[in-house]
Amino acid sequence: MPSLHTLLDATAWTCWGLFAVVWVGGALYNVRRAPHARRRSLGSAGWFLVVILVWLAVRRVIGVDALSLRDEPEAVRLLGAVLLVGSTCFTLWARVVLGTMWSSSPVAKEGHVLHTDGPYAVTRHPIYTGILGMLLGSTVALGFGVWVYVLVLVAIYFELRIRSEERLMSEAFPGAYEEYRRRVPQLIPGLRLLSSSGS
Repeated sequence: MPSLHTLLDATAWTCWGLFAVVWVGGALYNVRRAPHARRRSLGSAGWFLVVILVWLAVRRVIGVDALSLRDEPEAVRLLGAVLLVGSTCFTLWARVVLGTMWSSSPVAKEGHVLHTDGPYAVTRHPIYTGILGMLLGSTVALGFGVWVYVLVLVAIYFELRIRSEERLMSEAFPGAYEEYRRRVPQLIPGLRLLSSSGS
């Protein structure tokens, strides 16, 4: 019988492998089928390079294994694996719903549709929510280590990228996007419910 460590590794490889296949396949499909861009924001591209440089510097100074946990309880690791699988499903659902409107950089396309249902009724950026959930699940399931750095840096990058995307969507859908922003939380599901129940 395979060990828990082996099963968790297999789960991570399967989830991230499926993510990669869907992303590459979707990108290739969109090259031929996606509408042309009307407006494009390149504001986050430079930040991505900054994030990579910071990550390399942190790895050099602190080391990859500085935050590794070798005695993490099995129940906690299993919880991480459940989060990884659930987040993978959520990410792929959001990607499929977005279809040809998806782009690797913030862009408004010809005939662009503002999606506000399905996963886009849960958060305004469900793909980012899902990827962050996948990273958090991987971090917990695989004993932290380098995953902690990746999670933090990707979260910073997504926050910077979201600013560019939301500015673009506000210009492309004046009024409608502002109403959507008031209704649906940015990244964390249920955040509006928690804040409204606390007031």
